[in-house]
Amino acid sequence: MKVTVLTTTLCLGLWFAAVESAGAASPAWVEMTATGAEARLVSDAATCPPIVVDGETHAMSQRAPPSEAFPNRVCEYDLPAGARVVSIDGQSLAPPVARPRRIVILGDSGCRLKGAVVQHCNDPSGWPFAQVAALAAAKRPDLVIHVGDYYYRETPCPAGNAACAGSPYGDRWETWKAEVFDPAAPLLSAAPWVFARGNHEDCKRGGAGWFRLLDADPAMRACPAQSDTFAVDLGGVKLMIVDSADSEDVTAPADLVAAFASRLDAVVASDKRDPIWIVTHRPIWDAVRAGPLLLDAQVNATERAAVKQRDLTGVDLILSGHVHDFTSLGFGPDRSAQLVVGTGGDLLNKDDYPPPAVGGAMIDGQTAKVFTMGRFGYFLLERRGDDWEGAFHDLSDKIAALCQLHGRALSCHKPRA
Repeated sequence: MKVTVLTTTLCLGLWFAAVESAGAASPAWVEMTATGAEARLVSDAATCPPIVVDGETHAMSQRAPPSEAFPNRVCEYDLPAGARVVSIDGQSLAPPVARPRRIVILGDSGCRLKGAVVQHCNDPSGWPFAQVAALAAAKRPDLVIHVGDYYYRETPCPAGNAACAGSPYGDRWETWKAEVFDPAAPLLSAAPWVFARGNHEDCKRGGAGWFRLLDADPAMRACPAQSDTFAVDLGGVKLMIVDSADSEDVTAPADLVAAFASRLDAVVASDKRDPIWIVTHRPIWDAVRAGPLLLDAQVNATERAAVKQRDLTGVDLILSGHVHDFTSLGFGPDRSAQLVVGTGGDLLNKDDYPPPAVGGAMIDGQTAKVFTMGRFGYFLLERRGDDWEGAFHDLSDKIAALCQLHGRALSCHKPRA
């Protein structure tokens, strides 16, 4: 009991420290794009401030001017390969490393406010994203992959509800600041990020904020628009980030199937000398527990139809979120493995609460080895030669799952007591 109390106190301290430090400076971060690493800054200044790279000062370009919903400007600067020391307005940012060894993966991190569904955005036990981000930052990762869904505050907090009182809402700067830049501040400065677009960032929801702030294209796009597929070289592994925001879970309209299939063209045409990991918000395959059974969750219909028309040879792993749990599916050599990490802070799926479910299931015509559980937390993936070992950390930073990835062979299990 004493250990539990101390751990809880430490975690709450990390959460409050992250929130108190947020907003002290203009939000700044490094993100990976099709052409390398790019530093970005959200600034209230009249012009973009300079950036200092390895002791030399450079001008930043304006990505987006102030608007009514976003009354500040977004600045950007392409970092040169091999940059070692980067700072903006006195804030130190972590440049990319050529061969990342420690990768944090998380997603589905915002605080849900939509009609009668109200999450406790003012309470770290009800919305723990800041705590998750602080714990992950303490692991000193080389890269962070967010698998999408940042924006959840779509409607006002109901009157008299102290759990979310004062929360901003709607696709505007104050909401994005509360959803991403305040709680994730320590993790944003700890490592470069790869941002995937989620369905909450489609043009009916948070599309304007997505394209202004996080989309990897150097020019800001306006809705309606999609994000381009792009590659990130990890040294021995290639990430391919594919937009699945506009796909459908339960239907496969021909136009959406064709659109997603076209975004896979870059994957199919990619150089296969290094294994490929697809990063896309909606999982192509997933499993759901039904009492003692593990069944095919039959998500995502659009993507499943699209991949049947595309050769995914060379794709070892698909990283996704969308489903608010932690799930691994290993199919063996004939199909890419699927990993779901939708555990960053939004409401968990009630059917996926602990303990974990482990077993076999028939998923889209093939048998998969499945591990699934509902926990808030983050996944830390570490390189071991040509292989990778992963650990899912919960809110006490305790390891709740251990995983191994060898080529397409993905398996996860509970740690031994």
